[in-house]
Amino acid sequence: VQLQASGGGLVQAGESLRLSCAASGGTVRSYHVGWFRQAPGKEREFVGAVSRSFASTYSSDSVKGRFTISRDNAKNTVYLQVNSLKPEDTARYYCAATVRTDWYRGMAYNSWGQGTQLTVSS
Repeated sequence: VQLQASGGGLVQAGESLRLSCAASGGTVRSYHVGWFRQAPGKEREFVGAVSRSFASTYSSDSVKGRFTISRDNAKNTVYLQVNSLKPEDTARYYCAATVRTDWYRGMAYNSWGQGTQLTVSS
């Protein structure tokens, strides 16, 4: 399966945005899906993930309570709702898929698309 993130843009601090992760070449509900971000000059950060059963989710401490993952099976798409945005959330956001049982760890993922840029102004 190939995943492509979209929906980024320029927003003000405190605003919300929903990022999309569209799947092709496979059914997204067959995979665990993780979200990552990378700011300029920094390492890629694992921010959240959802199990393929959607029974379990993971969120990093930096986004817990502000970022929520959802899925639309009919659209074969996973979403990342980002609320109460802060300038430090500025980064390129990526989604990735895995079938590994340690899906809640960033190291379980090894292929990312081009990502989508989210910029938060203060």
